[in-house]
Amino acid sequence: FHTPMYFFLANLSFADISSISTSVPKMLVNIQTKSQSISYENCITQMYFSIVFVVIDNFLLGVMAYDRFVAICHPLNYMTIMQPRPCILLTVFPWVLSNIVALTHTLLLLRLCLCDSNTLSHFFCDLALLLKLSCSDTMINEFVLFIMGLLVITFPFALILFSYICIVRTVLRISSTEGKWKAFSTCASHLTVVLLFYGTIVGVYFFPSSAHPGDKDKIGAILFTVVTPMMNPVIYTFRN
Repeated sequence: FHTPMYFFLANLSFADISSISTSVPKMLVNIQTKSQSISYENCITQMYFSIVFVVIDNFLLGVMAYDRFVAICHPLNYMTIMQPRPCILLTVFPWVLSNIVALTHTLLLLRLCLCDSNTLSHFFCDLALLLKLSCSDTMINEFVLFIMGLLVITFPFALILFSYICIVRTVLRISSTEGKWKAFSTCASHLTVVLLFYGTIVGVYFFPSSAHPGDKDKIGAILFTVVTPMMNPVIYTFRN
């Protein structure tokens, strides 16, 4: 449990628990009390932390893919490369970057003037919907949202793709079937979580819904904030 994989997994688990805690408790309170109001300060705080933990999840999956790449493609050098100091740096980087991304969006949002209409058709404070409530020009906010969103998705996904291409090439060179299965089985849990995470992105945002297109954002938010964090520990528990 002191190996790098479990160190990264502990951070992923904490991020998942925190991600659920930003929206689900408030949603349950709203259902119980039948009151769907939230203060402006609490709404901004909820938005900030929801961005933080989604970005952390994305980058940690990339870091964990790199860990599997080193373990399979460079097994003899694994303990030399993945020493405690590099592992800590690989974990601190996503936390720092995710807070920078969330802080940037929050500060840009705070400069806007909101209109009288203060109703969000959502179960939590989503950045894109908050921008729609603004009476000010949101062109800068939308541009920054697009660029940062593209970088946050593209860089980890490229790292994951590169790692698994190298892993597949290495595994195919193994002569025995047992050796191939053993190598692939070490990646099974991580690969399942990656497919679940990016599968929800593709399914919700890249395939149009013929009926109720306005509900796509809600479905995507539920998958990101509830379903994916709930499934991650189940997947890794079965593997252990």
